[in-house]
Amino acid sequence: MDKIKQQVMRHGMKLLTNPKVMKMMADPRVMNAITQGFAIKGQIQSQIEGTLRQVASVLNLATKEDIENLRRTLHQVEDSVNDLERKLPE
Repeated sequence: MDKIKQQVMRHGMKLLTNPKVMKMMADPRVMNAITQGFAIKGQIQSQIEGTLRQVASVLNLATKEDIENLRRTLHQVEDSVNDLERKLPE
């Protein structure tokens, strides 16, 4: 997978040095279209994540956020237990 990614990056860099591509990228309409494309991608991704959270909730499944929160809470409890154990007389 990394090899493919490197080849794509190399090809993309080669394209960016092409005078025709450079001229096209200087066009504000093209840049606006690219910007809108990224914005739309972000909106779609947010909608998908929201829908997945709803599905996980309906199916009573844990999400990545739930697991991270649980992990954080567990570490806090472990730290509290360790502090209490240190305070106990031996």
